[in-house]
Amino acid sequence: MGRRDGHAVSRRQALRLAGTGLGLAVLGAGAWGCTPEEETGASGGGTTPGGKGGDTDKGGDTFTTPPPGTAPQPLWQQKTANDDLAGIHALAVIGDTVVVSGDPLVGRDAVSGKEKWSRPGVTIPGAKLITGGGTLYLASAEYDGDVVGLDPATGKETWRSRLGKEYEQPRPIAADDRHVYVLAGILEEDLSSPTNVIAAIDTTSGKIAWREQRDKGTEEFGITAAVVGGRLAYTDYRKNVTVRDAATGRQLWTKKIGRSNYYRFAVHEDLVIVPDGERLRAFALAAGTERWSLANEEFTWFNDPQVLDGVLYASDSAYGMWAVDPGTGKRIWHNKDLVGSAAEAWQFAKVGGTLYGATEHDKKGGVHAFDAATGKLRWTYNDNTGDSEKWYVVAAGKRLAVMHAERLYALPAV
Repeated sequence: MGRRDGHAVSRRQALRLAGTGLGLAVLGAGAWGCTPEEETGASGGGTTPGGKGGDTDKGGDTFTTPPPGTAPQPLWQQKTANDDLAGIHALAVIGDTVVVSGDPLVGRDAVSGKEKWSRPGVTIPGAKLITGGGTLYLASAEYDGDVVGLDPATGKETWRSRLGKEYEQPRPIAADDRHVYVLAGILEEDLSSPTNVIAAIDTTSGKIAWREQRDKGTEEFGITAAVVGGRLAYTDYRKNVTVRDAATGRQLWTKKIGRSNYYRFAVHEDLVIVPDGERLRAFALAAGTERWSLANEEFTWFNDPQVLDGVLYASDSAYGMWAVDPGTGKRIWHNKDLVGSAAEAWQFAKVGGTLYGATEHDKKGGVHAFDAATGKLRWTYNDNTGDSEKWYVVAAGKRLAVMHAERLYALPAV
């Protein structure tokens, strides 16, 4: 569909709409006593090259491996416009491009950190970076009901569609090769939206493939979604787990759980795995039957799990780390020796035999590196800036894209 010129939006309107989509919606020797300047190199968004004589990637950049127990130094750092509102979808690596949610939306080369493109005013505040079929999908900043698709390599708009004027600001929550899935409020005459719909937009034609009105009382915020095996699964702040047929939108099942799912749940083959207080629970995607349940210690709850290379990883509220067989729920290892040395990880990445965990607000946090085979803590990177914002980590080849507050780093994945 045709593009439009930008329209001015009042600050009140922008804040109201940003709030509606807030939850809807892909590192230095700091831990070892260096100052932030020593850790991150030149200030002002400059690029800091890696050392010599170490690993070399296809870009020709060479970096060293630090001694055991020592965190690596960043290969480069850059400033970002991160507003810290997009949850797990605030940082994404698509091909060789690193993208951070914010205004302007910027794509950087993962090897050098150099800016590849910049798009001011392209999406709403707190937009989730939703990718599918090589396209980055975003809610339009014009608040006109459009959903736009960008080429992540160039930042150019390649796709645009619209749900309809009767809906309030559709926001992408998931995507695959066939559809981009959105959530939107149904506008009443008084411009309120007490009910909402979930819909699928065809990525080829831009037309609505299906739309289903959600049950009354369901919220428009707090949605976390994933597409797997022809199913669209999502959770919300109302403690629901719901699965729909991705081709038709038909609701297959929904279940109540005992604890809200804040950031992510895990999917593995034909299972959806959610943290539910002191247990991890796995449900069959097709029918919702519970396949397995793994109990933690009393008064110790699991944090959001993630499946990487066929293993489920999760931290817990007692600073423990778990590795679990996602098909059976059997424990592979449980490291209980991290109290005082590590914070709870909420996002994971894995490169080779090392598991990386990004933490939230903790002086002992940052990015932890664990031995993936045993869960033993290898090192922790922290930039020592004192910022309380959460950390993010995403694998980027032989590197890690790491974000903290309004700083973006590249760490060697060693």
